[in-house]
Amino acid sequence: MARDVLYEADGHVGIVTLNRPAVHNALRRRTYEELTDLVRSTTARALVVTGAGGSFCSGDDVRELLTGDGPPPEPRLTPAAGALLETDVPVIAAVNGPAVGWGMELALMADIRVAARRARFGELFVKRGLCSDVAGIARLAQLVGRERAAELLFTGEVVDAARAERIGLVSRVVDDADVLESAVGLAARIAANPPLAVAALKRGLRRALDPDWNDLGAWVSTTLGGLFATEDHREGVRSFLEKRDPHYVGR
Repeated sequence: MARDVLYEADGHVGIVTLNRPAVHNALRRRTYEELTDLVRSTTARALVVTGAGGSFCSGDDVRELLTGDGPPPEPRLTPAAGALLETDVPVIAAVNGPAVGWGMELALMADIRVAARRARFGELFVKRGLCSDVAGIARLAQLVGRERAAELLFTGEVVDAARAERIGLVSRVVDDADVLESAVGLAARIAANPPLAVAALKRGLRRALDPDWNDLGAWVSTTLGGLFATEDHREGVRSFLEKRDPHYVGR
């Protein structure tokens, strides 16, 4: 059985590739588990996260994860988010195509984002009657400011790479064919530095800038549990699957 997430080493750089190109690298439970395990177990000095094919990540696999079926979310930080946000290893997102929903969350959890010109970014959760995960609430505002973050979160607007660079969402935009090479090159420069000092700097950034991720994660998961039970969430999913405009009723 093919893995949902691939890993290869390039010197001291680890390359993590979401490997579901047929569904634009949508995330199912197994994908989350494999991603969590790879980030937590890596011995690399820097990580690059990218997607197979022409997409970075289209977010959650709607048919599996956004139907409201199954037990309610536990009041905790998503394990994959915890692995990415708590690691002392620098993480670079090589955003090679659309990064929407939890795909944008994944990009935001990286320390640095390198975007292809074809990349697109969107916090689409509101369109499904849901709230974003912790990075959309906390880190997005760090990068682009509270007002722009509110606009992106409340509207679910998708922005292109050029605008993402203008508002500070990504650090650089490169030609589509160069995105992985550019990200790996940057990761190699970081990995060539003393690893203990780099890890200390990353811990310092967390200490200075980040909220209590576990507390925020518990709030997000509890809030999602309530939103999953709403008619608006079910309508958001149905309209997406039926490719029609939604009709929200506020309950």
